[in-house]
Amino acid sequence: MGFILFGIFVVVPIIEIAVFIQAGELIGLWPTIAIVILTAILGTSLMRVQGLQTLARAQQELDRGEMPIGPLFDGVCILIAGILLLTPGFVTDTIGFLLLIPPLRRAIGAGVILKLMKSGKMRMSFGANARQGRRQPGGNPFGSGGPSSSGGQHRSGSGPIIDGDYEDLDQRNGNSNEKSSEPDDQNRNLPPRD
Repeated sequence: MGFILFGIFVVVPIIEIAVFIQAGELIGLWPTIAIVILTAILGTSLMRVQGLQTLARAQQELDRGEMPIGPLFDGVCILIAGILLLTPGFVTDTIGFLLLIPPLRRAIGAGVILKLMKSGKMRMSFGANARQGRRQPGGNPFGSGGPSSSGGQHRSGSGPIIDGDYEDLDQRNGNSNEKSSEPDDQNRNLPPRD
């Protein structure tokens, strides 16, 4: 964390100053200042438009009962882009404009999700109705044409997957090879069969 703060508060301003000096020598002081102001105005208007679109997408996904993870990540990227665009400088403006490109945001989001999944800090569950505990019959949780949960082989008629623990009562009682004198149902604490 200390390295990140050092980069933000020391390295980035030094790079921005160096770029300002080079730009001032090439095009002059007033054109350099005008470009910085113009990029801030343009970036702010782009940020506002994309922010409203992202908010509308998030609301639509919430209305459908889905978790708006994509729009939330886009919103964070747009917020960071806005901060970078309002900060005077060419390098921060460039990074801010790059974050306003939707395909680049999707690529960054996919990379972040893969990194979190590999580190074990995040688990993914696929399914259109996973929150309600049901799935539509014959529905593929990965969408049309995607891989199924059985390693690429589609199992027709498979129901929802239930995660649970079990205990082998025969091994717990030490009766794995012996027959008990009690009926099988009583041995497993089940109601007797009629």
